[in-house]
Amino acid sequence: MRVLQKRFFLYTGHMRKTVEPKKIDFAIGGQAVLEGVMMRSPNFYTVSVRNPDGRICQRQKEFRSITKKVAILGLPILRGLIHLVESMTIGFKALSYSSDVFMGEEEKVSRGPFLSVLYAAGMALYTIFTLAFTIFLLKFLPLFVAGKVAAVWSFAANNYIVFNAVDGLTKIIIFLSYLLLISMLPDIKGVFEYHGAEHKSVFAYEEGLPLTVESARKQSRFHPRCGTSFIFIVILMSVFVYTLLPPVTGFWWNLGERILALPLIAGLSYELLKLSAKFSDALLVRALIFPGLLLQRLTTRVPSDDQIEVALNSLKKSLEAERRREGNLP
Repeated sequence: MRVLQKRFFLYTGHMRKTVEPKKIDFAIGGQAVLEGVMMRSPNFYTVSVRNPDGRICQRQKEFRSITKKVAILGLPILRGLIHLVESMTIGFKALSYSSDVFMGEEEKVSRGPFLSVLYAAGMALYTIFTLAFTIFLLKFLPLFVAGKVAAVWSFAANNYIVFNAVDGLTKIIIFLSYLLLISMLPDIKGVFEYHGAEHKSVFAYEEGLPLTVESARKQSRFHPRCGTSFIFIVILMSVFVYTLLPPVTGFWWNLGERILALPLIAGLSYELLKLSAKFSDALLVRALIFPGLLLQRLTTRVPSDDQIEVALNSLKKSLEAERRREGNLP
């Protein structure tokens, strides 16, 4: 816990006593996948996966956000929703590739037209199921619990702020329970280790250190811009937004209103996350991201050197692609 508290107050100065960080021209983000890591730079994303034979396989794609191509989509709040959809799309593709490598099928040339259609349909169904399951866990159940609490506690029934606070607290409990349950699965343990490798590698880049296993190994596995922190911000933002919305009568009308407000919540949460990165030294910002850092004790594990090597491979390949394209790598 002392290490995490130190990260809470001093994460922006990590390792700067010994190495002066270089200027960072752009942010790097990533995602852990099966036996690997995806790293995304402004114009590329690279997925590196260790196959059953121990060899690192990789796939790189050029990807430029539509917010850079269509000006109106780059407006605040709207861009957050777009980036969220794009991140989910890239994430699904990265997971699909890692699954192929994990199953020893990375060398196949093509699925063919028929199999490609079946694959696309399967991914669409998987996406719909994932969204439906998420809405059930983090929208339906919390609202149901808040309604039951309001039925027996008149103060919650007559105070909309308290009602939404109960809703938000229920979301946090469900989210924590979900993380605890999946952390017990053997395959998920490996993904969480790669998650830690991703963070360590990104920290090495942000500190201007050599992108080596030795440098990355010394970094923290807790990163303030992690998706786990973003989810926690989304939960807090939902309490705020729902309190501002006009109350409606009936469970299903209330649920529908909350689902319709999801794009606004996602957009506002994205802007808040960007502000937290810009004003990272502010005490209020540190307090905001601290719960997310705590949650990362569940979603990250200490990685092995082999796992860090895979994460660094994705990072370096994306940076090399940016160098070739723009020539502006620090």
